[in-house]
Parts: sequence; structure tokens; C-alpha cells
Amino acid sequence: MNNIKGGKKFFKKRLIIGGVFLSLIFVAGYYLMTVDKKDVILSSISAFEKIFRLLPVEKDTKDEVAAINNLAAEFIKKDDIEKRFLILLQNNMELRPGGGFLGQYAILKIKNGEVISTVVEDANLLDQRITTKVVPPYPFTRMMSIKKWKFRDSNFSPDFPTNTEKAKYFYRLSGGNSNFDGVIAVNSDVFANVLKLTGPITVPGYATEFTSENAVLKLEEVVEKAYIENPNIDTTNRKAIMKIMANVIIEKLAHINNIPKISEFVLEELRNKNVMFNFNDAQLQASIEKVHWDGKVAQDWNDDYLMMVDANMGALKSDYFIDRSVSYNIDLTTEKPTVELKILYKHNATYGDWRTSDYHSYLRVYVPKGSTLIDRKMVSYPLIDEDFGKTYFGFICHVLINGQTEAYIKYELPSEFKEKEYRLLIQKQSGVGDVPIKVHMKNSKGEFDYEGILKKDLNLEFSEN
Repeated sequence: MNNIKGGKKFFKKRLIIGGVFLSLIFVAGYYLMTVDKKDVILSSISAFEKIFRLLPVEKDTKDEVAAINNLAAEFIKKDDIEKRFLILLQNNMELRPGGGFLGQYAILKIKNGEVISTVVEDANLLDQRITTKVVPPYPFTRMMSIKKWKFRDSNFSPDFPTNTEKAKYFYRLSGGNSNFDGVIAVNSDVFANVLKLTGPITVPGYATEFTSENAVLKLEEVVEKAYIENPNIDTTNRKAIMKIMANVIIEKLAHINNIPKISEFVLEELRNKNVMFNFNDAQLQASIEKVHWDGKVAQDWNDDYLMMVDANMGALKSDYFIDRSVSYNIDLTTEKPTVELKILYKHNATYGDWRTSDYHSYLRVYVPKGSTLIDRKMVSYPLIDEDFGKTYFGFICHVLINGQTEAYIKYELPSEFKEKEYRLLIQKQSGVGDVPIKVHMKNSKGEFDYEGILKKDLNLEFSEN
């Protein structure tokens, strides 16, 4: 078995400047930096295209370098054209199909390589301006008693282009101009990961020290805990720390001597879907799609397929405490190929509080179109439907605090899959983190195994030689 396109070596010069640039864009986006005509490190990245040289790396790595180059060029372009970007700030401690809960968003305006304005707002404030009643997807009604679908819940698809259009739709309903040049989604994991580069930070006016290990929890405490426990406190400035923190992080990044590590950090965030892009510019979007940074569900894949998509319907930040592992067994010797899928959820919290409770997920399992469910355990009666050229099984799944649940799903693939050379594409959900996975395939030639970590989309091919 071969794991296609995995684990390449760092490819140095071409990513150094682009890495710095994208780090600042991501961090500034997620942590709501307010800037006033601040140069987007233009002097640092103006030489980026001159550094672009052929390196002895594999083709998909070169494609990633080209995509980085195209992104950098887009944001520093001096063409006297103002561009607007919608940045979706997603907290994947509360996992949603498109990454994390969409609690805040930012509107970023750029012209001639400068950020000329930013507007940052809580998603709830935008939703208060929406008067149109839009019927929400079934799980919101069934599990959360939500009667109106709004912006904060717009990322209910595992497909980022779909979520992009839905977010712009709700933005229009709120009275805003949705003619954005691009939409960028950023998960909160970027915060913890960037602190691995900068080291611990302190924020002026706050006593807490933030490290890569405690950052997400500590920040959650500062901006949430006191306000949840005392609803009479004025919440107007509860997230003021995030703007100050952004400046601290960016200042530290700018003085890191080991710039290649910043580039590696950026690539990891892109590859594991902590950051996703959608652009109006066809050429730029094509370069993003080529390296799979567009967050698309693969619709042109005709072999075996799997995507597991959780939606935290418990309204709390319980995903921080959830570990997942997956076992995928396929038997090609039966009349129809038969799959046994096991998803083990472990809830590592030892007690419930303002931040976590028992885990309540709406789980969708996307499989090849025409597949038939045979059996299920530890999940609810299924909702079976089709989307993106796939069949999906939708289940309600619960995991108790300090406990575990193993979801068991057995299904048959269409009979024509027996006639093909076996290949499997497993697409990873944005925001889910690293997931240990085991794949076992049995056919007339014998049995074959793969074991690894699902860090990004995984393309497997079993060789019978």
C-alpha cells in the first residue's frame, strides 16, 4: 500500500517570505487586529517572486509553493483596486461541519498592499439584523430547538464553497454588501499552534500567561466564563483582549529568527484545513483548488470514499476534550464489498462545567453513492440522503463525560466496486485535529493494512505485488 503524497521535506527559500506573510494574515485575522493603513509587510515580500526558483521537489510540493506565491502576489498587488475579504473566525472547540462554531467574523479591506480598514463583529450582532425566517437543517431543530437558521450556524456543510455561499447569503439578509473578493475561514487551533513558534506570551492589562498548551482554554476563560456565570456584566468589551493579543503575537513573529519554521507552520495549517480559501478570481482559485486548500468535498472521485463529519449540537466547547480514532475494514470477497467502520470517541473531561458537558454530535458518514446501510450500534436511527454525489448516513451520537462511545456502522458498497483496482480517499473534516486511523482491506489476493494519522486528506492505493 502506498500513502500518496505524504510527508515531504521542507522546501526552504520559496516559502520563507510567503510563510511570514500568511502567518501574519492568519493571526491578524483570527485575533481581530485593528490596523490603520498598516503595510502588510510589503517591504519583506516584495522580493518574493524574485526568489521563485526551481527546486528538486515533487510536483504537488511545487504546486503548493506556486499557490503560496499567488496568494502573496494577490495581497501585495499595487493596482489601485480595493479588495474586500470576509474572514470567518471559527472556534473548533465547538466543532461544526465546516470547522468550528462561527462566533466572530471580520471584514478586511486591502489596497495596494496595505490593510486600509478592518471591521470585526460578534456573529450574534449580525444575526440580530436578520429578520427573514430561514428554516434550519433538521439537526438544529431536533437537537437544539433552533427555529431560525442564521449566519452563526451557516457552516453546516463539510464543503467550504457551500458554506461560503451560505455565509454571504446571510450577510446579505443582514443588510450587508456580500460582494467579497474572497472568503477565508480560520479555526482557533491556529492560535495554539502559533504559540509553539512564539513561545509563551503575556498581554498588557491581563495577568494570564498564554502557552501553546493552555492558550485556547485560558482565552476562553477570559472572554466567556465571567459573563456566563454573571449575565448582568456588560459584554460590550469582553473580547478586547483579542485585539491587544494580536499585536503581541505579530510583534513576536516579526522577530523570530527561524523563518523556515514559520513557513512550515503555515503549510501545516493549510494542509490540515485549519485555514481554507475561496476567491472570486478564477486563476487564484484554481491554484488553491490544485493543492486542496479550498475545502471542497471531492465530487470527481469514482473509487471508494469516506468522510466522517461531526456537528457539536451541545452548544458548549466539549470538542477540546474529545479524542477520536477510526478503524475501517473492507471485505472485497463478499457478494458486494462490505465495510465495517468504527469511530471511537473518548471524552477526557472528568466533570461538567460552564465549558463542557456530555458530548452530543450529529454525525454524517459520506460514502460512495448507492451504498446501503446494513447495521449500526451506539448511534441513532439514521437519516439517509445524498449530497455532493455521495450517499450519507446521518446519526445522533452521544458520549458521556469521562467515558467513551464506539460508533459502529456497517454498509455495502455498490457491486461494481469489486471490478476496480481498489483505491480509497478519506477526506478530513476541518477543525477535527489529528485522528489515528487503521485501514484493513481483504480481497482474493490476501489482506492488506495501513495505520497512520489522519492529518489531511488521505489517498490510499493497495498494491497486490
